Amino acid sequence: MDILIRGGRILDPSRDVDQIGDLWVRDGVIAELVPHGPAPTGRRGLTVIDASGQVVCPGLIDVHCHLRDPGQEEKETIATGTRAAARGGFTSVCSMANTTPPVDNRAVIEYIRRKAAGEGVIRVFPLAAVTRGMGGRELTEMADLADAGAIAFSDDGKPLLDSGVMRHALEYSRLVGRPIMVHEEDTALSAGGVMNEGPVATRLGLKGWPGVAEEVMIARDLLLAELTGGRLHIAHVTTARGVEIIRQARDRGIRFTAEATPHHLTLTDEWVAGLRPDGRSAIPYDTATKVNPPLRSEADRQALVAAIREGVLDLISTDHAPHSEVDKLCEYGAAAFGISGLETALASLLGLVHAGELSLSLLIRRLTCDPARAFGLSGGTLKPGSPADICVFDPDARWTVDPARMASKGKNTPLAGLTLRGLVTVTLCDGRIVHLHEDHQSIVSGEEVPV
Repeated sequence: MDILIRGGRILDPSRDVDQIGDLWVRDGVIAELVPHGPAPTGRRGLTVIDASGQVVCPGLIDVHCHLRDPGQEEKETIATGTRAAARGGFTSVCSMANTTPPVDNRAVIEYIRRKAAGEGVIRVFPLAAVTRGMGGRELTEMADLADAGAIAFSDDGKPLLDSGVMRHALEYSRLVGRPIMVHEEDTALSAGGVMNEGPVATRLGLKGWPGVAEEVMIARDLLLAELTGGRLHIAHVTTARGVEIIRQARDRGIRFTAEATPHHLTLTDEWVAGLRPDGRSAIPYDTATKVNPPLRSEADRQALVAAIREGVLDLISTDHAPHSEVDKLCEYGAAAFGISGLETALASLLGLVHAGELSLSLLIRRLTCDPARAFGLSGGTLKPGSPADICVFDPDARWTVDPARMASKGKNTPLAGLTLRGLVTVTLCDGRIVHLHEDHQSIVSGEEVPV
C-alpha cells in the first residue's frame, strides 16, 4: 500500500530537514520527499494523510521503558504497552529486564521477541540483565544474550553496588558491543527515601532521598568507563550536580551516553505537595508523583533542560513504569515507584518548546536520531530507503489527560486532569498505520486502513 503524507512540516533532524512538503511511503519504506503539490486523483491503492498544520517526523524511539511482560501482566503487557507507545508517537521501544523472571537467559529474550512479533504493534528491543537474577554478583552470559537479541544490559531499579562487578561488566560491553545502562543509586545514602531531600520533604514530613546518592555513583561509573573503555549509558539523570559531573567527564574525553526523562524535565518535587504550574490545586501526597529516582527541585529541572539543550545529556527516554491500582492506592511511603509516561511524553515535552526552553527540532532530535545512534538502532530518520516509522502530530492541539482513556494498563500519571498542548494524530511503523487518533480520522482518505 502506498501512503502519501501531504502538506506537513517535515522535520528530520538526522538530515537537517525542516520544510513543508509531501512524504511518499511505498512498500513500507520511505520513498521520497517532494515539494507540496496537488493531491493525486483517481489513483487506486493510495492512502492520503492530510498533515496540513502538523509536524511529520521520524517515529520516536524510547530506549528505557518497562513493559512488565513476562510475569507482571497485571501492570502491563507487550500488547498494551506497544499500543500506548504508538499513541505517544513511538515506533521503537527498548524493554527493561526487571520482569518476573528477569531477562537473564536466552529463553526469556526469545519469549519477548515472539510476543512482540505476535502482539506488539511497534518494534520492541529487549534489554537483558547485567547480573544473574539481578543479584548484583555474577554476570549473565552477555555474549549469548546479545546473540539472542539483547540490545543492551541493565539491572535497572537495582544499582550495581559492587565496583568490581561494574568494572567487569564494562569490560565485557566492549566485547559484545552493547551498552551497560546503569541506575545510579548508593542505597546506603538513599535508604528509606521516598522523595527528594529538601524543604518540600521536610514540610510534608516525608523521608528525603538526597541527590548525592545518585551523584557518587555517576562519578564512580564514569571513572570506570574511562578505565575500561566500556560502553556506559547513564539512565535518568536528575540533579544539577550530576549534570556538572557529566559535563566535566565530557571535557575529559570520556565516551558514554546519558539520558533524562520527561517527568524530570517538566515536573518538580513541589508536585508532591500538590502545587502545579497550571494554578490548579491538587491533593498533596499523590502517589502518582512517587518515582525512582525522585522528582527534584526547580533548579535541578532547569539544569537538566540546559543539559539536553547543550548536548551534555544525549537523549530523552520515558522510563515508562506502569503499575496497577493496588500499587498506588495506599499511603505515600508504601506506594510503588513509577510514572506511566508513554502517552504523555511528547505533549509534556512540547511544553518546553512552547515556553521557549527547547527548540522543536532539538527536541525531536533527542527523541529520534540521538537514541538510535546511542543504541545502534534502525530508525530515527526519514531518509529514503529507511523503514517508514513516522510520527505525525499537531503541536498546538490541546487535550486533557484522562487516565481512563489511556491504552496502557498503568493509569499512574500525575498529569491526570492537566491540559497539554500537542497531540499525536497518526503513527506509522513499517509503513502501517498503528495509531490514528479518534478525533482526527478524517485526515486519512483513500484505501480502508485497519488500525
